[in-house]
Amino acid sequence: MKVFAIVIAVAGILVIASLLAVYAYGRFAKRARGAPSFALPKAPDGTEFDAAVAPLLKAHPGQSGLALLSSNLHAFAVRAYLARHAQRSLDLQYYYWKGDLTGGLLTREILAAADRGVRVRLLIDDINTRGFDRDYLALDSHPNIHLRLFNPSWARSFGLQRGLELVLRAVRTTRRMHNKAWIADGRLAIVGGRNIGDAYFDASEEANFRDMDLLIAGPVVDQAESIFDCFWNSEASLPIRPLTGFKKPDLPGLRKRLERKANAGRAAPYIRRVAEESREWSASGMGRLRWTTDASVVSDPPEKSVGAGEDGWLMRWLAPVLTSAKRELKIVSPYFIPGEMGTRQLATLAENGVAVSVLTNSLAATDVAAVHGAYARYRKPLLDQGIQIFELKPDDERTDISLFGSKSASLHTKAFVADGSAGFVGSFNFDPRSASLNTEMGVLFRQEELAREVEQVIAAQTSPGASFRVTLDDGALRWTDMASNRRRELRHEPQASLRRRLVAKIIAWLPVESQL
Repeated sequence: MKVFAIVIAVAGILVIASLLAVYAYGRFAKRARGAPSFALPKAPDGTEFDAAVAPLLKAHPGQSGLALLSSNLHAFAVRAYLARHAQRSLDLQYYYWKGDLTGGLLTREILAAADRGVRVRLLIDDINTRGFDRDYLALDSHPNIHLRLFNPSWARSFGLQRGLELVLRAVRTTRRMHNKAWIADGRLAIVGGRNIGDAYFDASEEANFRDMDLLIAGPVVDQAESIFDCFWNSEASLPIRPLTGFKKPDLPGLRKRLERKANAGRAAPYIRRVAEESREWSASGMGRLRWTTDASVVSDPPEKSVGAGEDGWLMRWLAPVLTSAKRELKIVSPYFIPGEMGTRQLATLAENGVAVSVLTNSLAATDVAAVHGAYARYRKPLLDQGIQIFELKPDDERTDISLFGSKSASLHTKAFVADGSAGFVGSFNFDPRSASLNTEMGVLFRQEELAREVEQVIAAQTSPGASFRVTLDDGALRWTDMASNRRRELRHEPQASLRRRLVAKIIAWLPVESQL
C-alpha cells in the first residue's frame, strides 16, 4: 500500500506541476506575442516578379502554374534566385533551418535581400533550434527581418531545465510545425518536402535526401501566403527576442561567419549554380510551369499544435483523391505507417483492381530506425493484398551528382500520384505523427504533365538499381536486390546493421506507434 500511495502522490505532484507549467507558459506567451502582420499588397509591375508573373496569369486566367523541383542542386538554386531577385517580401516557413554550408548560403541571401529593403519574415519550428539562438537574434536585429519560433520552449539552454519543460508540457511539445514554404514577393513560392540544410541540397558528406518541391505561381501562391499569415499570427508563434531574455545581438559577427562560408571552396559550386539559374531562369524556372485550374495549397491549421483545431484535417483533403484511384496509385513516403485503417483502405483499392505501390526507406536508408520498426508490422498484410512495396537502397543509383562525394541516400519525398493525373507533393508523411500531431502542408493538383514528371522520378527511384523490391515467399519476407544486374534474394533487412535491426524489432513490440 505504501508503494501505491507513493506512486499516487508522485503522479499527483507531476499533474499539478504540469498544470502550473502550462499556466505559467501561457501567461509568458501572451506577454511575448508580437504584433500581427500580413502579406504585403501586390502590384501589377511593382517588382521584377510582378512584371514576370502578370503576363503569365493573363495568358492563363484562373489557373495556377506548377513546376517540379526534383534535383537537389536546382532546388537550392531556385530558392537563392528567389531571394536574390525579391524586391518586396520574403515569407519563409520551415521545420528546421541548419547553420551548415547551404543553410548559411541561403541565410546570406535573405540577409542581402533585407539590406536591399525587402521585408523578411522567418518562421521556424523550435524543436531543432539548439545552438542557433545567437544567429536568430542577429538576424532579428536587422530592421527588415522578423524572426519567430513556432511552439518554442521557454528554456533555451537545452539542459535539465529544457528537459523538465519538455516533460511538464509534453502534450504540446510533441506537436510540431512541419510546414515548408518559401514565398517571394507574394508572386512565386516553393512548397514541398525540403527543409534548409546540406542533406537536402547534396552538400552532406554523410547522406543526402531524395526529395521534391514545387515552384508555384498564381492563385496557389495567395493560398500559401494566407497559410503563412495564419501561422505567423497564431498564439503558437513567438518572437525570438523575449525568449532569449533580450540578449545583445551580434549582426556584424553573423555577417563575417556567413562570408567565410561563402568564400570556402565547398561553396563555389553552389554560388556558380545560382549564377547559372539567373542566366537560364526563363528555361529552367518560369518556362517549365504546368498550368491548371485544379490546384490547391492545403495545410493543417496552427491550432493543431495545441491539440485544438481538427486532427487529421489535411488527410481529409488527401483521402478523397487517394481513394478515387481507378487504375493505379503510387505513394512515396519516407516514414510509412499506414495503421489498420490505412491498410484496409489500400487493400480495398487493390481488391477493386487498382495497382497500388508504395516506396519508402529501407532500414539501412532511413534516418529514423524507430519508424521503420512500426512500419514493418504492415508489410505482410499489404503484400498479402497484392500491394507492391519498394524500399530505397542506402546507395541508390543517383539521378544527379553529389558535389562532395557522398553516395549514401535516404528518401524524404512525400508525394503520391493517382491514375496518372492527380497528385500531391508536400510535407505529409503517411504516418500517425503527420495525421494527428504535426501540422503539415503541400500542393494538391490535377495536371497530367506534372503527374507524369512526378511518376518519372518515382520510376527512377523504384528501379532495380535504386530500390529493393519486397515480396512474400511462402509467408516469409524477401528482398530482391539487382545490384550490378545480378539478382539476389535476401532473407533479412538488407545492408542494415545488427543494432538497427534490434532497434526496429524492439519498437515493433512497443505501443508507441501514435508518436511515430
